[in-house]
Amino acid sequence: MATFYTNDHVELYYEVKGAGKPLLMIPGWTCTTQFFKKNSDALAEHFQVILMDFRGHGESEKVLHSHRISRYAMDVKELLDQLDVQDVTVLGWSMGVAVLWSYLELFGNHRVGKLVCVDQAPLQYTGPDWVWGQNGCYDVEMFIRTCCAIEYAPRESAEGLAFGCLYHEPTAAEVKFIADEISKCPPKVRIEIMRDHTNLDWRDLLPLIKLPTLVCVARHSAVFDWQGSAYVAEQIPEAKLEFFEDSGHMLFWEEADKFNQVVADFIKA
Repeated sequence: MATFYTNDHVELYYEVKGAGKPLLMIPGWTCTTQFFKKNSDALAEHFQVILMDFRGHGESEKVLHSHRISRYAMDVKELLDQLDVQDVTVLGWSMGVAVLWSYLELFGNHRVGKLVCVDQAPLQYTGPDWVWGQNGCYDVEMFIRTCCAIEYAPRESAEGLAFGCLYHEPTAAEVKFIADEISKCPPKVRIEIMRDHTNLDWRDLLPLIKLPTLVCVARHSAVFDWQGSAYVAEQIPEAKLEFFEDSGHMLFWEEADKFNQVVADFIKA
């Protein structure tokens, strides 16, 4: 187990596996490094794989302050600075993509060589000019309902995400694993970071990204309609778009072998 302290004195958990070109993998809302357990060891056979739990998540310190996308982006920067790595391929899934977009907005391409965006639309809420929002939290009313479920039924809410994130019926073991990992994140943290995340609109930033980019989209995601996630590839100049035809939101889990190969080929290219 490895940890480091941020500049606001929060202890964050991270792992480093393998050697070679560095690859940072960051998970989504309420999730942990363990969500990549079908990917990290396989990719570590070819690359230096870096994993991190956000503050309040997983094995990181359970602080109840500073749960904002921009602060999470700063935490990522401090980890990369701590490890003194260069030309990093940064990979984010779901909310983790928004953290990377914030990183690029705040710090440019500092230490970053390539970007991988996994199943995230550029904004969560729907409106007159955007119909592909987050299907479970697409306006203020749905956010309030999400908060109520988290506050009054945190375990049931976590278990529900297993069914929401997988295309195929999850096994009992998968439901338990996903709920156990999510339950490491206190309800207040889950609510506060979603409050920030769900109000952000990244559409203006996407055309300004100047990095080789891979966008991975689940054809059967129940979290985002595929059109919303694919829009990211349409807006980032020369981005590569890869569909996963037999997956839900956790495409790296349901089509792990394909995901590992696609990411490896992208890093090597």
